[in-house]
Amino acid sequence: MDKLLEPINQFLQCETPTSWIEAAKDPKNLPVILIDHMVCELKAAQSAMYLIRKYAVDKDSGTALLEWLKPYEDFTYRKIGSWEELADCNKLNKSMVPKAQTAYGQDLIDKMVLLIKEELHHFYQVLEIMHDCGVEYEYCASSRYASGLLKHVRTYEPEKLIDKLICGAYIEARSCERFAKLAPHVDKKLGDFYVSLLRSEARHYQDYLTLAEEIAGKDISERVAFFGEVEAELIASPDEDFKFHSGAPTLA
Repeated sequence: MDKLLEPINQFLQCETPTSWIEAAKDPKNLPVILIDHMVCELKAAQSAMYLIRKYAVDKDSGTALLEWLKPYEDFTYRKIGSWEELADCNKLNKSMVPKAQTAYGQDLIDKMVLLIKEELHHFYQVLEIMHDCGVEYEYCASSRYASGLLKHVRTYEPEKLIDKLICGAYIEARSCERFAKLAPHVDKKLGDFYVSLLRSEARHYQDYLTLAEEIAGKDISERVAFFGEVEAELIASPDEDFKFHSGAPTLA
């Protein structure tokens, strides 16, 4: 595990605060950790779907992507259906057709479709754990984390896409780091689940970064460092909210 985490810890500009780990260990906070984690898995899939639809595929392929995620969105945002029904929904029913003259289209499709499949699988796994723990799903407002990163995204292309990919890399890397931090402090079943997520989350961060570098066609280290500073500030600074990606918890 240390070998897997080494590049992630080098990529991130700060560690998760001890105060966050202490709060996350508290059994009373388990429901919010699980629910927010579940929703974050769906949002990760939605973000990847957006990138594919906007930048890489034709209209029919985009429609197929929307249909793929719809049952998960219906359950999460509209309370339609049961979580058990989602077991058979993780299927993309159409081959993706790249847009013409998009040099990076196929690579983006390949990486992001795999990411969506894995995130939706993790979404369902978290629901299973919630069921086992007696945690019922209820609405959970987003933390400041993702919006705090994305507000710095540039508004013109291809820089907008490059920035979004860099943000995706940081979100995946931080998720991986937090799973590793949490694993020793929860029961064995949940801890083993967190450890099982590390390899895919680590690959997701690398895929986002690789795509950003490929599309930029030049050195992006300055932009990566900029978002690293923003991300570290969001993680290390006091935060009145407590969520999976929140900052240092403030005392109630």
